[in-house]
Amino acid sequence: MQAAAQDLPASVSQGALVVAHAKPGARVFIDDRPVHVGPDGVYVFGVGRDEKGPVVVTVGDVRHNLAVVPRDWPIERVEGVPPATVNPPPAVAARIEREQAAVVAARSRDDAREDFAHGFIWPVTGRISGRFGNQRIYNGDPKAPHSGMDIAVPEGTPVKAPADGVITFATPDLYLTGGTVLLDHGFGLSSNFLHLSRIDVKVGQRVHQGQIIGAAGKTGRATGPHLHWGFNWFGVRLDPLLLPGIEPSS
Repeated sequence: MQAAAQDLPASVSQGALVVAHAKPGARVFIDDRPVHVGPDGVYVFGVGRDEKGPVVVTVGDVRHNLAVVPRDWPIERVEGVPPATVNPPPAVAARIEREQAAVVAARSRDDAREDFAHGFIWPVTGRISGRFGNQRIYNGDPKAPHSGMDIAVPEGTPVKAPADGVITFATPDLYLTGGTVLLDHGFGLSSNFLHLSRIDVKVGQRVHQGQIIGAAGKTGRATGPHLHWGFNWFGVRLDPLLLPGIEPSS
């Protein structure tokens, strides 16, 4: 039975994507959730920022309890943010809720495509100006932890697809995130690109790794031009810096 759970680590980091293999045809559950197993036995799952563990991975009839390695989450203070985007009035809050519901719906997609299988590349190259998971304080007001990675680049910098996938959401004017694109990589994995100044793709379009999908900008709640790159396993937000193929930026 040991071979039924190939390359499954004994522990996982908060915010990490885990790519593992089982025997082809095996049934795999993450906690109580069934997940796709590819023809080659590959399956994936994500570990949330606040996950305490253990994560229970059941392969066939064998349960594996994976310890979760905690991380430190520094505080980031962001000043000069438009006040209406920090504490929006009720009518705007209702709009934000509707927009976020549409994004959540797009993230629920569960295709059997293995577009993630060849690893990931940087969508842009630049200074990391905001890290995943750090507690955000906008204009002195504590808000939710940062859901992705900010990369400071000039407005108009081309944004490339980090891996193959299908566009599931593309809208130029969300209130908080401005120009927003979601790219589904299969098995519940998706990238999101926020604050875009230009969108070059449409919903339903298939794109390939390295293809330009838009341009970085400062739309929505942003104090300067940058790309926000977020990554999800369904509703679980993950750290793009921990994706396979991604090396720390210089």
